[in-house]
Amino acid sequence: MSVVLSQNAENQGPVQQHPLKVFIDFDGTISTIDTGEEIFRRFGKRPEVDIIIEQIREKEITAKEGWARLFAHAPGLELDAIYRMTEDIMIDDSFKAFTVFLRERQIPFYILSDGFENYIRCILEREGLGDIPVFSNRLIETRDKEVVPVFPSTDEECTDCANCKRNHVLEQSADDEFTVYIGNGSSDTCPAQFCDYIFAKDDLLRFCNREKISCYSWSRFAEVQSVFMQLLQKKRLKKRHQATLKRNEVYKLG
Repeated sequence: MSVVLSQNAENQGPVQQHPLKVFIDFDGTISTIDTGEEIFRRFGKRPEVDIIIEQIREKEITAKEGWARLFAHAPGLELDAIYRMTEDIMIDDSFKAFTVFLRERQIPFYILSDGFENYIRCILEREGLGDIPVFSNRLIETRDKEVVPVFPSTDEECTDCANCKRNHVLEQSADDEFTVYIGNGSSDTCPAQFCDYIFAKDDLLRFCNREKISCYSWSRFAEVQSVFMQLLQKKRLKKRHQATLKRNEVYKLG
């Protein structure tokens, strides 16, 4: 495995840059609140919406079924209203610096979301981050102004997400690369298991602790960046054995 040396932004000497791929959740990870949930809390019928959100979190229903139920409880929802709502959605104040850190070291990174590209792009473009690759669900508006969810990357065998994050991790990374997952929610529990290094908080952290999956606890991207610096300074990185086994299981299925 080749290792490229690069100079870090703080002039702390050469940093070993390993072949990394970074996958980042959006809602509650990059954004400070879950934007998808907030849409239905603002425009949907309560308390039904809260019940459905909890069922999705506890995986009592599939993500795709959950979205269908949420939209059914938000009649009259329009895309323009969603776009206006995004003006109130903030992102982690250290995320932009983290993207600069990754770009300087030529480390590819992707956003994987079980939310919707429409509002994600709106928020990213507002923050000057519109060029980040995003894999997510989408919303379309019919002639009657009805908002309809579209799920282009559903996997019928893997129902934790309507947008199968696991498949995106596998498709965008190679066996000789070290994969990193950064997330917070129930939709992150599946894809994180296929990655070598996991940064977890909230529901994802509780899952990793319960399942005894090694991970880094974090609250802000500044903390993630600090750990990244330590990882890049290592002569060697290690593959997480259980992640390798899980990846091989999927490959065997074809």
